[in-house]
Amino acid sequence: MPIIVTLDVMMARRKIRGKDLADIVGITEQNLSLLKSGKVKGVRFETLEKICAALDCAPGDLLEYQPGED
Repeated sequence: MPIIVTLDVMMARRKIRGKDLADIVGITEQNLSLLKSGKVKGVRFETLEKICAALDCAPGDLLEYQPGED
């Protein structure tokens, strides 16, 4: 898939654990894990907004486009 999720990188930079971020955002740790691994078909803008607010970042810091990576 040409969209690469770099959520784990941003979490490491901000020194926040998955459990803590999941609690702040209001999703389960399992859903956060699926999102980090890129195994989701989509993400709600509301969820993306909460993640960005918690990590003090922009959506472009969490998602990367790499053409030709199918």
